[in-house]
Amino acid sequence: MKALIPAAGLGTRFLPATKAQPKEMLLVVDRPVIQYVVEEGLASKADEVVIVNSRSKKAIEDHFTPDPDLVSTLRARGKDAYADEVERVGNYNVSYVYQEEPLGLGHAIWCAHEKTAGEPFYVLLGDVIVPDNQMLPAMQKVSDEHGGASVIAVMPVPDDQVHRFGIIAGEKLSDDVWKVDSLVEKPALEDAPSNLAVFGRYLLSPRVMELLADVKPGVGGEIQLTDALDEVLREEEMYALVVDPEDGFDTGTVESWLHTNNVLFERKQGQAYARGDSLPK
Repeated sequence: MKALIPAAGLGTRFLPATKAQPKEMLLVVDRPVIQYVVEEGLASKADEVVIVNSRSKKAIEDHFTPDPDLVSTLRARGKDAYADEVERVGNYNVSYVYQEEPLGLGHAIWCAHEKTAGEPFYVLLGDVIVPDNQMLPAMQKVSDEHGGASVIAVMPVPDDQVHRFGIIAGEKLSDDVWKVDSLVEKPALEDAPSNLAVFGRYLLSPRVMELLADVKPGVGGEIQLTDALDEVLREEEMYALVVDPEDGFDTGTVESWLHTNNVLFERKQGQAYARGDSLPK
């Protein structure tokens, strides 16, 4: 089972900072955004993380490539804590496929179809982080309880934000699980069937990947994942796990990236203080 991370986008909202540095490599407290997402994928049922990359984003691949010379230099200088981190990250089980043209999220996911090989797969959007790594296991549990059905994570959003997201319609089965009937892309508040927005974590059946091969370009001339999910709902059941807004963070805009840094820095400092840790030198 694979965890797919689409990471081929241009990072337009962060220009000019992302002209030379991928958005996914922006720092959140003590590591790049993409490292949080890779570590979440590896902490799940997935046996491999597949990054759907652009060939211009070599920095992402460099980050997850072993660097024995740097490790040796750090150890020679007595910086073993840093050497351990560089060595650990360089040995993560990460592979790459490439999206040659920016044809949408659905197309990016389809670029990894040979990797999924007819198996269910996770999709983790590269600008959303879940620091405790517990969301995918919770989604897997919902899927297992419903015969291996697709599961998407959703999060309640304020009324003035509903128009920015894909919103689910369906039936509430429990406090944190819904059966999904349809998805509405960026509805006006008066047309929204709920306030539950798709959050950026998906556990999808193999049929979704099959459908992506035939999805026609939609909004913006791009191949949309939402269109494939609408199609699969005609054939299979789908469920939504309602997650706590404090469990996941969006880093897709400058404002949300700054907010995420502030919140997670405070958490890290509080945890370090509770343990009596000192910062590495």
